[in-house]
Amino acid sequence: MQAAQKTPVSKLMIPQKHLLSIEHLSREDIINILDLSEYYVVQNRRRSQTNALLKGLVMINVFLENSTRTRLSFEMAAKRLGADVINMTIEGSSMKKGESFTDTLKTINAMRPDLFVLRHNTEGSAEAASQILDCPVMNAGDGTREHPTQALLDALTLRRHFGRLEGLNVAIVGDILHSRVAHSNLQLFKKMGVNVKCVGPAELMPLSAGGTQDMKAGLTDAEAVMVLRIQKERLQKSLSFTEEQYFDSYGLTAERLGFAKDGAVVLHPGPMNRGVEIDASIADDPKRSLITAQVEMGVAVRMACLDLLTRSAR
Repeated sequence: MQAAQKTPVSKLMIPQKHLLSIEHLSREDIINILDLSEYYVVQNRRRSQTNALLKGLVMINVFLENSTRTRLSFEMAAKRLGADVINMTIEGSSMKKGESFTDTLKTINAMRPDLFVLRHNTEGSAEAASQILDCPVMNAGDGTREHPTQALLDALTLRRHFGRLEGLNVAIVGDILHSRVAHSNLQLFKKMGVNVKCVGPAELMPLSAGGTQDMKAGLTDAEAVMVLRIQKERLQKSLSFTEEQYFDSYGLTAERLGFAKDGAVVLHPGPMNRGVEIDASIADDPKRSLITAQVEMGVAVRMACLDLLTRSAR
């Protein structure tokens, strides 16, 4: 068996032992996570090599909302580092029998896991879990509030493409109001000196975002355009437009991408709804789309975060 590989020394300090929010991370913290993630981009591509850094540790992956990219990449990240992973969904839990979320967490804590990853449809659920569990808790998305590792992987994707974050012009288009991805990215971009414009219909735009409903104005000078889907599962009332009408006004097409800077790139956290928020030709354009690169960076970022959160326990 190959010996465990040493990872670069990082100065990263997190106020708590958990990763719950971008708000809790300083600019230096973010840079350190991204720098360590660069190392794990390389390691993740060396499939023949085994990194036993987390050998003997057990991560419990609790996803109480559907997920493809985030759930699989957390599991991939943990296994790349040698940890054992237990996946749990609401369908296979005692919560289907009426057990409370709090009692479920207390039960899990009594089993002494080493890491806990949670996706939940309620804002603040990850923070609540961190008050019960003795091990590090990672927020994999809580309602409309936060998705910190998504913001970090988006930042890594952009930094690798442009070589910088400071001064970058980014447009975020779509359902800003209900998107935890937008909320986490807005916090991270502010800390990293990224210039952001939010674009979308008024009913999907929080007042605090100060966005525009004009696609041309919103995309002008953008070097990167981040497209978000409409969060149908979080809508409190019906929208005033159909999907077809939304695409006609806000769908990212080649024509609308032309409002941005020459060579502007496109990101999307997934899942995509082609023909609703983005045209298929843009999503699949190898010169403009960084969507699959985001997925790859997600594994590297989560490897870095798992490494950092367990350093004191190793």
